[in-house]
Amino acid sequence: MHESISFPNLGINFEHVGKTITVFGFEIAYYGIIIGMAILIGFAIASAEAKRTGQNPEDYLDMGIIGVICGIAGARIYYVIFSWETYKDDLLSILNLREGGLAIYGGIIGAILAVLVCAKIKKLSAPQILDTVAMALVNGQMLGRWGNFFNREVFGEYTDSLLAMRLPVDAVRRQDISEKMWQNLETIEGVSYIQAHPTFLYESLWCAAVLLLLFFYRKHKRREGELFLLYLFGYGLGRIWIEGIRTDQLFLPGTTLPVSQLLAGVMVVGAGGLLVCLRKGIVFRGKKKEEDIS
Repeated sequence: MHESISFPNLGINFEHVGKTITVFGFEIAYYGIIIGMAILIGFAIASAEAKRTGQNPEDYLDMGIIGVICGIAGARIYYVIFSWETYKDDLLSILNLREGGLAIYGGIIGAILAVLVCAKIKKLSAPQILDTVAMALVNGQMLGRWGNFFNREVFGEYTDSLLAMRLPVDAVRRQDISEKMWQNLETIEGVSYIQAHPTFLYESLWCAAVLLLLFFYRKHKRREGELFLLYLFGYGLGRIWIEGIRTDQLFLPGTTLPVSQLLAGVMVVGAGGLLVCLRKGIVFRGKKKEEDIS
């Protein structure tokens, strides 16, 4: 397998980008390393935000461990459900996470369910908890997308734009190569290459913008839950257009509707509507936030 990744219109070329690193004889996937880093940084962000708002940071360590486990499980289950044809004849491959196959939405759903259960058990405010972890979640998505870079996955349709990414055909999954990519196939020194939108990069940059938005908005919220709703709205808005150009879309069974794009649209409408209601005081059940502790 050829290991180059290049951005020809930017003049950037990485000759050897492996998927794993060997440590003491063990192969560790870069994907896993990046996810691990994202989780640790997420813990730090949530703990700092809890401390800033007068909560107990240790609560978030407990909930975080459970949330990570449920999030990873949810991400895998979501992906497998909408890619069942890939796994139905080899059920053990469902347990193989080294090659990717984690869906962000499934991870969010799993983590949120874990938070709601923990909030109920610990008798804590679920909206406040969700606000506290909002920046940690979007940080995880921002960093996690770079695991897709090393795996040569989550790319978009053919393009020759400034940010176009060039990948060797033998380094990507055949099912992710579109007809338009085949039509524009390039052969350089005997190696066939496709060119595509680096949608993993688009989403990572979009998440960085959402993270900055949340950081500056957090001291201006009126009620608990606003920050998390803004996160859902902002992320969903970007995912609608990014999902539209990806070639590895997961479809609703029996349809040609991309499930993640549809869910993003529902999320934008729902979160946006609830956010407006909270800001205007229409939803009275939401607990009004306490003054932040400097």
